Amino acid sequence: MISKLREQFNQNFTHKKYEEFLSDLDSKHPGDLVFRIAETPIFVPKDFTEKILKACENIVDFITEPGFKKLTDRAIPQGENVPNENDHTHFIAFDFGICENKDGNLEPQLIEMQGFPSLFAFQVYYPQVVQRHFEIPENFDHYLNGYNDDTYVQFLKEIIIGNHNAENVVLLEIKPHEQKTRIDFYCTHDYLNIPIICLTELEQEGKKLFYRKDGRKIQIKRIYNRIIFDELSQTKMDANAVDITQPLDVEWVPHPNWFYRISKFTLPFINHPYVPETFFLNEVKQLPDDLENFVLKPLFSFAGQGVIIDVTKEDIDAVSDPQNWILQRKVKYADVIKTPNVPAKAEIRIFYFWKEGTERPVAVTNLARLSKGKMIGVRYNMDKDWVGGSVCYFEK
Repeated sequence: MISKLREQFNQNFTHKKYEEFLSDLDSKHPGDLVFRIAETPIFVPKDFTEKILKACENIVDFITEPGFKKLTDRAIPQGENVPNENDHTHFIAFDFGICENKDGNLEPQLIEMQGFPSLFAFQVYYPQVVQRHFEIPENFDHYLNGYNDDTYVQFLKEIIIGNHNAENVVLLEIKPHEQKTRIDFYCTHDYLNIPIICLTELEQEGKKLFYRKDGRKIQIKRIYNRIIFDELSQTKMDANAVDITQPLDVEWVPHPNWFYRISKFTLPFINHPYVPETFFLNEVKQLPDDLENFVLKPLFSFAGQGVIIDVTKEDIDAVSDPQNWILQRKVKYADVIKTPNVPAKAEIRIFYFWKEGTERPVAVTNLARLSKGKMIGVRYNMDKDWVGGSVCYFEK
């Protein structure tokens, strides 16, 4: 995004340097980095960062309004409303596309948001390796609001572990060692020393949960939740697996209900120039004349599943549950990252952390994703280079 820095980076780039970088990155947990890593970070100018953060803060204003929970009650699918919900999520991730407006200028456009964790631990380790292999200008940082590795990890520890002993806090996932994001789970264990537990490993006594380690039965007092309930509903589980939607004597970080409250469901309520026009499909009385300029998205899906990019009236007529779909105006991703061949598009995900007892969450760091396909995501970028996971360095 900053021409001079992009030219310098590309001129100094070699495939050998990239292979050495990947080898170093894989060395922490060999074989467990299973998603593609892009060849380059993104250098973001100060004015663009300010635009993103202003949009985030505007949305946070809405999320912190007293009536937000009541407004989003219907976002939680029937049968998935988990008891003992707290007052706010502990995490928010905002995904912005780097887009081109009608005047040809770059601007951020919110694609999605989630009240759910992202690669919080991996994004500590990954930039460290980037900086060992590639030159990053001194006046650029991937952290926001003055955070650094130490203060960020401490903040993450305070939120996830709280006042408990680490062994009483677990990272909970479905088949965690088979997930594509497992590198983040292992990095979480590295930094926080909390165990990684599969849902099938839980043991229940009354309302209490336990797991076993070295022959000991250890009580779980706090769950760092990485289970996406959309995925859980599609996964065939052991009949003896604990039903985590029942009242349990545990604390959730974040509580599962926030995955739905802060999500695609929230978008139709946001009015901001950097948030594309979005409607609940069941509330659309007359289809737009320019339907080709909209995207149809299911509310309850993950990893981009079910999204229809080139929408037709037939697609809309085929929807049997329009209350569970949104119609969102398309944005024009900019071909913003120059590469040795065709330019790449990019999305920036801003991480917000929200410690209990504070009024608002705070922006802490980011990840980025590069794409040359129709959408951001592995299935749209097969056999392409200069695409995949990355990180932004923001101009100070």
